[in-house]
Amino acid sequence: MQLLKMMGFAWNVVCRALASVVAALMAVTGVVAATAVTWNRTAGVDEPAVPLSVNYHFTRQCNYKCGFCFHTAKTSFVLPLDEAKRGLTMLAEAGMKKLNFSGGEPFVRDGGRFMGELIKYCKTELRWAGISISIVSNGSLIQEKWMRQYGEHVDMLAVSCDSFNADTNRTIGRQQGARTDHVAKLYQVREWCGQYKIAFKINTVVNTYNIDELFVEHIDRLRPVRWKVFQCLLLEGENAGEGALRNAARFYVTDEQFDGFLRRHAEVQTLVPETNDAMRDSYLILDEYMRFLNCRNGKKEPSASLLDVGVQHALRGSGFDEQAFLERGGVYLWSKQQMSEAELEW
Repeated sequence: MQLLKMMGFAWNVVCRALASVVAALMAVTGVVAATAVTWNRTAGVDEPAVPLSVNYHFTRQCNYKCGFCFHTAKTSFVLPLDEAKRGLTMLAEAGMKKLNFSGGEPFVRDGGRFMGELIKYCKTELRWAGISISIVSNGSLIQEKWMRQYGEHVDMLAVSCDSFNADTNRTIGRQQGARTDHVAKLYQVREWCGQYKIAFKINTVVNTYNIDELFVEHIDRLRPVRWKVFQCLLLEGENAGEGALRNAARFYVTDEQFDGFLRRHAEVQTLVPETNDAMRDSYLILDEYMRFLNCRNGKKEPSASLLDVGVQHALRGSGFDEQAFLERGGVYLWSKQQMSEAELEW
């Protein structure tokens, strides 16, 4: 028994050394590598996955009313800035290499200043961690002055666009009042991304109202480095079932319909498809309280806040499937420094 304990301890030391080497190589070469769920499972020690890529939904508030939204405005809470910085420091110390800011709409809070200060903090005070920064936004509230102040610290900006037809966008709810021209603002943000050296991405949710639309012409003109195409997802308590603020059933498309959309757009080289099965367990989602949201049971079940119990304990309640994360292509070129100017067209 004593011999087994000694062997387990020795293996633990070796594995931690290997983890340090991997982290060092990532920092030196800029190559993103996935770590195993447990370096030392054979030693009988069960450790959670390293939080390599984290999606931080720091606010649930949004100026749009998209009918299929699956992270709805159930609270208006936002952490104090210093507490959010403390949480991001903890995640960096635990091995986070990519941080994606989302919502709600992340530019709702102080016109993006709250998020901008967190981004700047990651790229300056936490520079040692080598964190790549991305944002998912509907684009409507982005202003050039924000790009001037914070753009240098952003690696990638994704703008959600589910249609290039004004009537379809109104039906979906992707607008704020009657004055919003979502497509025009999308093109404006694309121009700013080129000007301020930010990789540009488009996210599209395939649903019953855009299933027959052809996006090829606009995608060719906008030239995103990635066009992420999602199947409309239903989550209990968010956009379906009891307690939900949305009823997204009328937006849902079958696997066959989704496959048909993908086939019609197969010529787009930057297209990255994501089915419901690929999406559900393969994201580390951090909510406004810095709790990981477990989606394995078709709804969002929060862990304890990492601010209270630490990253490793909170990760145990995340429901995160690292293999699914890798299989859906969760590891790719996150840093704009790794991308060629030809790709970015600066």
